[in-house]
Amino acid sequence: MVGTLDEGKIIEYFRNKSVLITGATGFLGKIMVEKILRVQPDVKRIYLPVRAADAAAARRRVETEVVGKELFGMLRERHGAGFDAFVADKVVGLAGDVMREGFGVDPATLRELRLADELNVIVNGAATTNFYERYDVALDVNVVGVKHMCDFARKCPNLEVLMHVSTAYVAGEKQGLVSERPFRDGETLREDGTRLDMDAELRLARELRKQMEADDDVDPKAQRKAMKDLGLTRARHFGWPNTYVFTKSMGEMMLAQMMRGDDVPVVIVRPSIITSVQNDPLPGWIEGTRTIDAILIGYAKQSLSCFLADLDLTMDVMPGDMVVNAMMAATVAHASSTRPSEPEKKPPPQQQHPHSVPAAPTVYHVSSSLRHPAPYAVLYRTGIRYFEEHPRVGPDGRTVRTRKVRFLGSIAAFHLFMVLKYRVPLELLRLLSILCCGLFGLAALYHDLARKYRFVMQLVDLYGPFSLFKGCFDDVNLNKLRLAMADGDHADATGCLFNFDPKTVDWDDYFFKVHIPGVMKYVLK
Repeated sequence: MVGTLDEGKIIEYFRNKSVLITGATGFLGKIMVEKILRVQPDVKRIYLPVRAADAAAARRRVETEVVGKELFGMLRERHGAGFDAFVADKVVGLAGDVMREGFGVDPATLRELRLADELNVIVNGAATTNFYERYDVALDVNVVGVKHMCDFARKCPNLEVLMHVSTAYVAGEKQGLVSERPFRDGETLREDGTRLDMDAELRLARELRKQMEADDDVDPKAQRKAMKDLGLTRARHFGWPNTYVFTKSMGEMMLAQMMRGDDVPVVIVRPSIITSVQNDPLPGWIEGTRTIDAILIGYAKQSLSCFLADLDLTMDVMPGDMVVNAMMAATVAHASSTRPSEPEKKPPPQQQHPHSVPAAPTVYHVSSSLRHPAPYAVLYRTGIRYFEEHPRVGPDGRTVRTRKVRFLGSIAAFHLFMVLKYRVPLELLRLLSILCCGLFGLAALYHDLARKYRFVMQLVDLYGPFSLFKGCFDDVNLNKLRLAMADGDHADATGCLFNFDPKTVDWDDYFFKVHIPGVMKYVLK
């Protein structure tokens, strides 16, 4: 890792570099593409593998789902009429699929672009983040996709750094200080010696899928549910609360396993909850619903009477632009300082340094819980203040009256509340429906309400461990990176182009003036 960093060094590093970013149609990917193009217009190429039928379709996806977004407004203004030409020259959409070898890109295209020879940086941000995903799909994207990325990376003689985006919540439901360290092969979150065999998990998912596809009596809906339930069962068997964080943990293990013995620096970035852009280039811009935004949206719609959360607990959040700033700084810090004079294929890991102990990937927790914690109470009080000052107007033109939300600080308390307020009335409705022989629409009403009740309880089951998370993410490695910034300790870090210090954020001000308005504008619309 380099001794010092500054804005100039980070900007200059990306000059004439070729960067490949997977998952660029996602929230974080877009921010990174925009940032590189804006701070270093002389970047050589940014390659974006996207699911598409052909090159033309890939180009259209990049145009509409990436550079066509409001986030690129500043860049569009800067280049004016030349914006489209600039993007066409710098950004290359690749028709492919991260779940397939070589990112699923046509081999002829790879040869034509000389992609393997040209690449300097790979950033793997592709993932399925669904907590209750089909096990086979989650494994294909979050684990097998990492394997294919590593296979490709090892064919790139000029690769200087390989960065993998994970999540801080691979820690599961750990309490206390969670250290920045990579997983060991076969490690689980259970303390009974249980060992994880990734190959066995892959076989298990494949075999179940094959059995169900061969059984004509199993309908597609039942197949999906069976695969989802399998993922949840396996995750909890090994100590993780859901399929998403379980398979992301396996993805980290696959990365370390595949790149062991290779001389390319490997970096794992683990963000906590990523929130809207705080400053640069479009404050408040956000896509998708973050875990904490369910509170805001439910409150805005007045469809939320209670929520599972302890207002005294820390909601570990980091604005999206700060996460990308940390990623770019880490890329430059770890990039190889020397490049081979002649491109040549790297030998397999087992042929390199057979008696040496390979360096493990460096892990960065991009988080705020240790350095500048923000309790859930911040979100609640700024939410109340925001909607009091900016009341929503309903379809009928009337102001929507905001009511306070009841917060329940334990799963047991939440279950009791739901039973008394909803489950008991539901059972009374069911009995009434039976007595009335299903007349007056009572049966349909019961089934509709029962379905909604089950949905809420499933959400609590999946998200509860996160809303009640009692851990704290150590960020010693990230702090070293901050200190490596030549101006890392200056008085006005907020003015730094690559600021990723949460201490510079006034959380009340950020949520009231930036994040909540952003959610209302870009998510709720």
